[in-house]
Amino acid sequence: MILNFYKYQGAGNDFIFLDNRNGTFPKENKELIVHLCDRHFGIGADGLILIENHSETDFKMVYFNADSSQTMCGNGARCAVAFAKKLGIINESANFTAYDGPHYAEVNDDGTISLEMIDVDQIDVLEDHVFTNTGTLHHIEVVNNLENYPVVELGRKIRNEVYGAEGSNVNFIEQTNANTFLIRTYERGVEDETLACGTGVTAAAIAAHKIGKTTDTVVNLHAIGGNLQVSFDVTDGIYKNVVLTGPAQFVFQGTFNVS
Repeated sequence: MILNFYKYQGAGNDFIFLDNRNGTFPKENKELIVHLCDRHFGIGADGLILIENHSETDFKMVYFNADSSQTMCGNGARCAVAFAKKLGIINESANFTAYDGPHYAEVNDDGTISLEMIDVDQIDVLEDHVFTNTGTLHHIEVVNNLENYPVVELGRKIRNEVYGAEGSNVNFIEQTNANTFLIRTYERGVEDETLACGTGVTAAAIAAHKIGKTTDTVVNLHAIGGNLQVSFDVTDGIYKNVVLTGPAQFVFQGTFNVS
């Protein structure tokens, strides 16, 4: 089987894209998904995304982590919008369905994409961290000297020892001014640090506001792979109109022979 694939990245978070509107990709084949995402023996990516037909929206996004598990992915969703535009499915805006439900997105004049995320109404503020769900589970800690912080070592420990088999993404943030934070993320499903995490920066922005680190409702987050912005409204403790804005860039396309 010859796969025609496309590679996209959003702030360094990279994805394999397949146009699966004909429904021929064997998505039950977890070993194949893992193989395609393998950076040594496959194409290499943090995840694989299928674009499929959907009866009520412009398209359906099916996201697999590098280990073949499924979840929502904010950077992947923005890239999915860019890919859908390349395929001619959409023009400058999109309504689509993902793992966590329906989403709306717009392509901005500067090429960035603004993606509406889910409302967030449950935010657990604990002694040394915040825990919430922005489409996938996130643990957020405020730290110092993030550049030299042992993100992989501690992130893996927290992901496994605190959250068990289900796991959680683990985010470490450091404040640099009133509405700006550095962020590094250990992602479950990739089981390593990634250059950015869209649902992670969304969770971090909301957590920072919730615990009073910022009073702004537009928050800038600097990941290793690029800059992202999260805006929101807060009503009765519920974070609504949550929008993640950032780059979504085509890298290359090719074919892959699956024997």
